[in-house]
Amino acid sequence: MKFEIVKIEVPKDCNVILGTAHFIKTVEDLYEALVNSVPGIKFGIAFCEASGPCLVRHEGNDPELREIASKKALEIACGHSFIIFIKNAYPINVLGKIKEVPEVCTIYAATANPLEVIIVETEQGRGIIGVVDGFKSKGIEKEGDIRVRKEFLRKIGYKL
Repeated sequence: MKFEIVKIEVPKDCNVILGTAHFIKTVEDLYEALVNSVPGIKFGIAFCEASGPCLVRHEGNDPELREIASKKALEIACGHSFIIFIKNAYPINVLGKIKEVPEVCTIYAATANPLEVIIVETEQGRGIIGVVDGFKSKGIEKEGDIRVRKEFLRKIGYKL
C-alpha cells in the first residue's frame, strides 16, 4: 500500500468540487445538472472510469476548465472520482443539483481554497481517503470578525 497527496490549486475566480459517483453516464448527468443550475456558469468536469478502458471522461462548456479538470482527474486517477471546476457560480448554487444526480455517492469538498487529495494505492487501484481543504484554523472569531463575516455575506447577496 502506498499513500500520495495530489495538490489542487484552484484557478483565480473559480471553485472546485470533488466527489465520487458510480457510472459512465456521470459526466453527462453532471453536465446537465450544472447547466440547469446557474445561467452563465462556466465549468469543466472530468470523471475517472473504474472499469473497462478506465479512461478519464470529460465534458464542460469552458475549454480551459475542461482541460484543467481532465489533467487533475488523471493525476488523481481514483476510480469513479469526479472533479468539477466552476466559475461564474459558487458551489452553494450547484451542490443541491449535483447531489440529486443518481450516480453521485460522495462529495469530498467544494471550495475555492487550495486542496490536497489524500490517496491510497493498492495492487487493485487507487482511492480517495480524504481531503485537506484550505488551512488550519487560527482562532475563534471575535465581534469584529462576526461583523466582517455578516457584511461579506450581504455584499455578495446571500443575506438581506
